[in-house]
Parts: sequence; C-alpha cells; structure tokens
Amino acid sequence: QVQLVESGGGLVQAGGSLRLSCAASGRTFSRYGMGWFRQAAGKEREFVAASWSGGSTYYADSVKGRFTISRANAKNTVYLQMNSLKPEDTAVYYCAARYGGSYSYTPSGYDYWGQGTQVTVSS
Repeated sequence: QVQLVESGGGLVQAGGSLRLSCAASGRTFSRYGMGWFRQAAGKEREFVAASWSGGSTYYADSVKGRFTISRANAKNTVYLQMNSLKPEDTAVYYCAARYGGSYSYTPSGYDYWGQGTQVTVSS
C-alpha cells in the first residue's frame, strides 16, 4: 500500500504563493496517478489537479492557469505550486493516489489519501 505525507500548507495573503509537497512511500510510485483535492469548511471535497504516470496533467477550471502539479518520481514526491492565491482557495488540501485504470477526477476514484494540510488565504 501507499502512504502519503503532505507538507507546505500555511497562511498566506491574497495574491501570494505556496508550494505543497506530498511524499509517498512504496516502490511503485511511478505507476500511480496522483491527485490533489481540497475541502473547504462545510463543503464537499473537490478535485484540484491530477498528474498521471504517462505525463499528462489536468486541472479544475477554478485553478487553471494559477496552479501547477508536478511529479518527481525519483523522490517519490508530487507537488502543487499555487500562485495568485485567492481567499476562495482556503481549504484543507489532500494528496491522493490512484493505481491503474482510467483517469479519475472524483474522490471515489482514488485509493490512498494523505492527512491533509490547511491552506488559508487572507485578504
């Protein structure tokens, strides 16, 4: 199984940037699709970005052009670079892993989850 450990969350002013990291255990990291989700207080968990083993990426419309997902397979780590942050981006951000199959952009499509890291964007 895969264990995911996240870091990089914190408090930032609107317009600022943060870089989230997700370190994964396991020997077959490169075979997994990796995703970032977020959940704001009182709301459902929503898709943010995904990075597939073949190199393709996909973003939610709400973050497209501002966020970038990247993967360092040699380090078993996936990143989420967040620029031009808005108060609406405030949420707990989760790293998730999906093994095999087709693309998935919903929480039910992922097999493993990190503990979450809080991102708070102030005005």
